[in-house]
Amino acid sequence: MKKNVVTIFLLLLVAAMNAQNVKPCSTPESKQFDFWVGEWDLTYSDTMHATNKIEHDFDGCVIHEKFYDPNQKYRGESWSMYNPVLKLWQQTWVDNQGSYFALTGKFENNEMLLFTAPQTLKKGGVGYNKMRFYNITPDSFDWSWELTRDEGKTWNVVWSIRYSRKK
Repeated sequence: MKKNVVTIFLLLLVAAMNAQNVKPCSTPESKQFDFWVGEWDLTYSDTMHATNKIEHDFDGCVIHEKFYDPNQKYRGESWSMYNPVLKLWQQTWVDNQGSYFALTGKFENNEMLLFTAPQTLKKGGVGYNKMRFYNITPDSFDWSWELTRDEGKTWNVVWSIRYSRKK
C-alpha cells in the first residue's frame, strides 16, 4: 500500500511540474537579479570598505554572492534563485559570525526587496528584516538592511551600503 501511495504521489508531482510547463531559470523574472552580477567595491559608514563578488552558478540558475570586509574580517555568502512556482526570489545567507537568514521577495518598481520571516529579536519582541536594492544603474546601486518591529508600518535602516562596480 505504501509503495502505491508513493508511486501515485510521484506521478502527481511530475504531472504538476509538467502542467506548470516552466523550465528552470528560463522565465524573464529569473534575470531580474542580473544587475547584481559582477565585482563590486562597497562603502558604508562613509569610511568602511568591503568587496562583493557576484556570479551565476549552477548553470545560470543561481546567483552566488561572496562578501568580504578585510577590516572586520567578516565573510558571508548567499545563494539566490527565482522560484517560478512561487513567483518569488529566494535567498539563503550564511556568514562567519554564525548568522543564517532565509529571505523571499520580488523585484518591483526597479527595486529588489527581500524579507525574512518574523524573528525573535535580541532586545525582545518580534521583528522582520528587509533587504533593499535600489537606485540601480549599470555601475552602481544602494543596498540597505532594514528592521521593523511594527509589522512593516515603519522601517529603520540598520546597515546601508553603496555599491560601485569595479573597473
